[in-house]
Amino acid sequence: MNYKWNYQPPTLEEREAAKALAKEIGISPILCRLLLQRGITSAGEAKRFFRPQLNELHDPFLMKDMSLAVERLNKAMGRKERIMVYGDYDVDGTTAVALVYKFLQQFYSNIDYYIPDRYNEGYGVSKKGVDYAYETGVKLIIVLDCGIKAVEEIAYAKEKGIDFIICDHHVPDDTLPVAVAILNPKRFDSTYPYDHLSGCGVGFKFMQAFALNNGIEFHQLTPLLDLVAVSIASDIVPIMGENRVLAYHGLRQLNTNPSVGLKAIIDVCGLSDRELSMSDIIFKIGPRINASGRIQNGKEAVDLLTEKDFPAALEKANQINRYNETRKDLDKNMTEEANKIVDHLDNLSERRSIVIYNEAWHKGVIGIVASRLTEIYYRPAVVLTRTDNLATGSARSVSGFDVYKAIEYCRDLLENFGGHTYAAGLSMKIENVPEFTRRFEEYVTDHILPEQTSATIDIDAQLDFRDITPKFFFDLKKFNPFGPENPKPVFSTLNVYDYGTSKVVGRDQEHIKLELVDNKSNNVMNGIAFGQSSQARYIKTKQSFNICYTIEENTHKRGDIQLQIEDIKPSKQT
Repeated sequence: MNYKWNYQPPTLEEREAAKALAKEIGISPILCRLLLQRGITSAGEAKRFFRPQLNELHDPFLMKDMSLAVERLNKAMGRKERIMVYGDYDVDGTTAVALVYKFLQQFYSNIDYYIPDRYNEGYGVSKKGVDYAYETGVKLIIVLDCGIKAVEEIAYAKEKGIDFIICDHHVPDDTLPVAVAILNPKRFDSTYPYDHLSGCGVGFKFMQAFALNNGIEFHQLTPLLDLVAVSIASDIVPIMGENRVLAYHGLRQLNTNPSVGLKAIIDVCGLSDRELSMSDIIFKIGPRINASGRIQNGKEAVDLLTEKDFPAALEKANQINRYNETRKDLDKNMTEEANKIVDHLDNLSERRSIVIYNEAWHKGVIGIVASRLTEIYYRPAVVLTRTDNLATGSARSVSGFDVYKAIEYCRDLLENFGGHTYAAGLSMKIENVPEFTRRFEEYVTDHILPEQTSATIDIDAQLDFRDITPKFFFDLKKFNPFGPENPKPVFSTLNVYDYGTSKVVGRDQEHIKLELVDNKSNNVMNGIAFGQSSQARYIKTKQSFNICYTIEENTHKRGDIQLQIEDIKPSKQT
């Protein structure tokens, strides 16, 4: 991909502010500029950012309806009513269900969990799920990571004498379901101080409130934070504010004492001998949990995440790993088919969006294919398949563009829709697909900004190799965990040269292992450029080139610093 590099040199005022903060806290002015970009301007704020404390979590009773939710749960337990914990089949939903079920099961036995089948029931609360709850004597359903739009289904449950507590984080419609309590920081009447919690995060706040109300000490909740960290990373929610506290301590839990089920996944991923990062969750752990709902049934993921016996958990994790291998094959084949369809679209170069439909595609993988298309063509993408008599699909977006609003613009054509800024799900009558395609393109064309239509790498700072010291890297690691609103810093270095030892590596000779020098120091920097072997010939000409990169620890040589090269350009091109 031909990336545009976006670098804004700091102003004199910004440099002076960074120097002042650096003097106060004892880290590089370069890193202090990154703190200032994140709104951190004092030593006290820097300390809270680098070492978030659990006592900084907000009072859960600040969330609207929290008292009602806790009161109804206490009443259910006091009456010995049967409780069902119900959730979506993706990572956020399954971790949320596992968290609430595991916590409540310590104090109450008349409880079960339910994950709807992606293929037989579809997304969210289903009448089939409500019928199952009724048949098994359930009086209270706690629904997680969905439910905010289930007006009809929850009214149906109420007719059967079943109450609902909704724990969701998706954008609600004007009409809310008739639930006993609706815990959602995105409610239009919400006064909760932080509105970017994951679905699992909302579930955690509910359990925090329940614990406070019942005199249960907070330390009994901390073993569940690994599940919250997995949900935050996988659902791509901002990692600032309360999410940063939850992710920081959840990642610590995942690294020091993960639950049995997550430990089994870590082992199956081959990650057990290293410190786990949010990237490991996004690219290794999350996809395996997701694969269960994509290929079979999300309930198997919850079975694994709630398992107490390690050998049994390992067996379940291996099964989920096999689902993931199947998912990867489907993903590869469908992406190839999707690319062929896109290549034959009329006026592709003039289009600002991509909408494609194939009734034979596997419903469980279309979201991944939509993500692939946004990466390849850098346009908001909607991928649709056929489910019964409807076209159902997933949408993904490019940086900065709200795809949810684009879908909402077409709501009169839709049977159902929901989601976030960057990812959404939708369904419509098949005959509406052409008009949806036209209307979606119309909205995107009118609202997308020029800078959102090409692949851009935002560069945080320009470095010389002499800047990259062990102390610099040690301080940089304090910015973890990385994610939206706290992205991993990308640096650039200009006019670097091959030391003479760089080489093409990989099974298909697709990567470059680099050893580089610049003009400012004698440092030889190691780097890896994944998928960029086409640049090897230029690198070997001994001409200078510019690189942008993140700074990583070499997983093969613990303690060694390695540059992960994002892009390479001949010096004269940048």
